[in-house]
Amino acid sequence: MKKLLFILTACFLVGCSEQTYEPHDIKPETDICKICNMSITHSEFAGQIAFKNGDYDVYDDIGCLMSYIIDNGDAEIGKAFIKDANTNVWMDVYSATYIYSQDYWTPMNYGILAFGDEQAADAYMAEHGEGQKLQYEDLLTFKWGIHVH
Repeated sequence: MKKLLFILTACFLVGCSEQTYEPHDIKPETDICKICNMSITHSEFAGQIAFKNGDYDVYDDIGCLMSYIIDNGDAEIGKAFIKDANTNVWMDVYSATYIYSQDYWTPMNYGILAFGDEQAADAYMAEHGEGQKLQYEDLLTFKWGIHVH
C-alpha cells in the first residue's frame, strides 16, 4: 500500500510541475517560416514559439513572429524566443530590447533587431547607426509591413 501511495504521489507531483520550454535548433534545410513560408536561411534572425501543447513554430524574422502573436494572441504560447543580434543565442521575446531602423537588414526587411539588454542595443546603434529603441509592448502596436531599404 505504501508503494502504491508513493507512486501516486510521485505521478501527481510530476503532473503539477511547471512545464519548461526550450528553443529547438533551426534546421535551414527543412525549417520554413510559419507566416511567409520562406526557408530559415539566416538563422541568426530566427524566432520560434513553443506552444503549451508541445508544438513549435519557427519564423525567419521578428516581424513574422509578431504577426502570428498579433493575429492569434499569446494564450496558447508557452514561451517565445528570438536570437540575440550580438550573441546569436536564443532569448525570451518578452524581455528582449529591440531597435528599429529602416537601414538595418533583416530577412524580411522589417529592420528590427533583438538584444539581451539596453546597453547592448545602445552599443550596436553607436557602431551601426542610430535606431529607435523598442520593448516588446511597442512591437504590439508597431506599424508592421515590409520596409524597403
